[in-house]
Amino acid sequence: MTSQAPFDAYKPAEIARLVETAGAAKARLPLPQMFVLAMLAGAFIGFGAAAYTMTLTGASPVTGPVRVLGGAVFSLGLILVVIAGAELFTGNVLMVIAAVDRKIPLRLLLRSWGIVYAGNLAGAAGLAAAFALTGILDGAMGGTAAALAGAKADLTPLEAFMRGALCNALVCLAVWLSFAARTAAGKVLAILWPITAFVLLGLEHSIANMYFFPQAWAAGAGVPLSAAAANLFWVTLGNIAGGAGGVALAYWFAFLGGRPQPGQGENSQPSATGENP
Repeated sequence: MTSQAPFDAYKPAEIARLVETAGAAKARLPLPQMFVLAMLAGAFIGFGAAAYTMTLTGASPVTGPVRVLGGAVFSLGLILVVIAGAELFTGNVLMVIAAVDRKIPLRLLLRSWGIVYAGNLAGAAGLAAAFALTGILDGAMGGTAAALAGAKADLTPLEAFMRGALCNALVCLAVWLSFAARTAAGKVLAILWPITAFVLLGLEHSIANMYFFPQAWAAGAGVPLSAAAANLFWVTLGNIAGGAGGVALAYWFAFLGGRPQPGQGENSQPSATGENP
């Protein structure tokens, strides 16, 4: 039996098994390790969001091509999460596959989501606090930061929910595609376009918003805390619905639901932290 070429992509059914295996490993990470990796992910997404904010600064009007560039820059966040290794709540919605296949109990799934969500918040808000001390937000970038947060706070609950659902469908597809690649370069290319698309379309990512709102406050914006909390609530629910229902459960049904699962090859086991979206 010939081994698969190192640059061949994993097939969709193989990706489903890899995602399931990774989800089971994520749920059983030691809690301190899980929280630290989640903090890193929040900071990584924050770096992408900060770079996006600067990309839009001075662009008037903010047209489609500018937003494409901003989306490509924002992709830095998920690239760092996947390649460097970190725990991101929106990507971890794919752990539903492991839960419905009873590879992990529901309590471990919910525990993981809760710890990772809190860690992402700590990392994103901490990065915003660090940027507040740089003076960068005192200039034109601060005005852009305020405008971005203000627009998010003005969304209705239905708008925030639907933008969150569509956003995380694309984010989870980016993660799914990254599992297909066997090289770091392949993973970067897999992530780039789905993330660029969600930013271009103005969709809502809960972890990015954990950075955008504190960034705006650091710049002196008067966005109410209650409006930020409401946005995060509805966007988070949308992120879960779009990632779990729109991607995870659909692919589980297509490739794993009710079917015997063949043994995995020696190269099909992702590490607990090396490919953790």
